[in-house]
Amino acid sequence: MAKTSSDKDRRAVVEQMRRDQQRAEKKRTYAIVGACVAVGLLIIGLAAYPVVKDALTQNELSRRDLAALGVKSAAANCQDVSSATATGSADHRPETEQLTYPDAPPASGSHYPTWAPMSRKFYTAQDRPELGYLVHNLEHGYNILWYDETIAGDDAKLADVKAIANKFPGSDFENKFIAAPWTGEDGDPFPKGMHVAMTHWSMGGTNGNEEGQRGITQYCAEPSGEAVATFVEDYPYTDSPEPNAS
Repeated sequence: MAKTSSDKDRRAVVEQMRRDQQRAEKKRTYAIVGACVAVGLLIIGLAAYPVVKDALTQNELSRRDLAALGVKSAAANCQDVSSATATGSADHRPETEQLTYPDAPPASGSHYPTWAPMSRKFYTAQDRPELGYLVHNLEHGYNILWYDETIAGDDAKLADVKAIANKFPGSDFENKFIAAPWTGEDGDPFPKGMHVAMTHWSMGGTNGNEEGQRGITQYCAEPSGEAVATFVEDYPYTDSPEPNAS
């Protein structure tokens, strides 16, 4: 029996509906894929933003001289440099021993046999070595800028600290400098209103013996490249128990 025109029309309608459904499903698939890609790019962008922002900030700050970073010494409200008897010269303790220090932060003391590498200048709370390693750096003539959790929580001030540390690049002995965090787990807080500290282990004019060595400390309210420049000039790496060690 011959198919009627009506049968052909119905088949054509069904076929057209099938093709329309396929096109609609493809559009939905493309829309879902596009949305997933957009969300993925957004997530990647949000994750990369802090890194990109930090790089741009450091690039801008790198063009400034050390003394132009942060605030001026007067604005940093730095306290007078203090000096105390240094202890712990060549007193190496096992790395398994938990070392604590009475001063916040330490400018001398017993320490681990190894030290933080000269090539690394800036640390955060997530990657900072234990204090025992950094105190050994002090014995080798390093100046350490310690910043507290107030500075760590302020992006602009932390960027200044990092930029200051980057002014002491490489492994030249003249650039024995480290910026590291001081946290609540390390010991007492800095004096009220002070959020930055600089420390140095000085020979104190002695001829190599421990007696007379001094732990030097200066507190400031804010990061100041100008204050750092003065501190490192007054207390060079040569004024330390072991200046020729890296």
